[in-house]
Amino acid sequence: MRSSRYRSRYQLPDLANLQTDCMIVETMRSQTTRPHQSSRQIRPGGSRFWRYVPLAFWAVLIFIGSSDLLSGSHTSIILRAARWLFPNARDESLAVFHLLVRKAGHLTEYAIFATLAARAFRASSHDLLRRHWFWVSFLLAIAYALSDEFHQSFVPSRTASIYDCLIDSVGALIALTIIWLGHRKSAPDSLLATEATLVS
Repeated sequence: MRSSRYRSRYQLPDLANLQTDCMIVETMRSQTTRPHQSSRQIRPGGSRFWRYVPLAFWAVLIFIGSSDLLSGSHTSIILRAARWLFPNARDESLAVFHLLVRKAGHLTEYAIFATLAARAFRASSHDLLRRHWFWVSFLLAIAYALSDEFHQSFVPSRTASIYDCLIDSVGALIALTIIWLGHRKSAPDSLLATEATLVS
């Protein structure tokens, strides 16, 4: 009887103290993990800004270039430089050279656009964009190329052409294919199955 009194007198307060200590530990743990959770919530926002701003900036440059600024009359300075380098060149040859330079510009600017889009979508917080970054980037490049040609139809010194849109799309496709192949070679074998969903 005495031992039971002794046990109830000293074990019940010890049990209460143990519960109090557990509550204190849980409170301290929650206070230490909150800053990490808040930083995780803030960090994606900042990284999202630096992912999409270069893409938006390049899209604005393409829009500006679709105005009279880069019309054929303004890029004809290339012809004067080519004529100075090759004074015996025929006018037809220089005209073809000028045309090729302009079409190469289309190819290059949308290759850069697609590269920036892939850079943004491959690190996206949305699983759908991250898994299908190839096709999302490619479709975005096509859509923007179509809107770019539509914009040029309102500029007197420019003409809208579906062929230019095809060249833009080819440039985007080349850039994305190079990125996909490079990522496939550098990715571990465990990620190759995930990357295979890009073509599904």
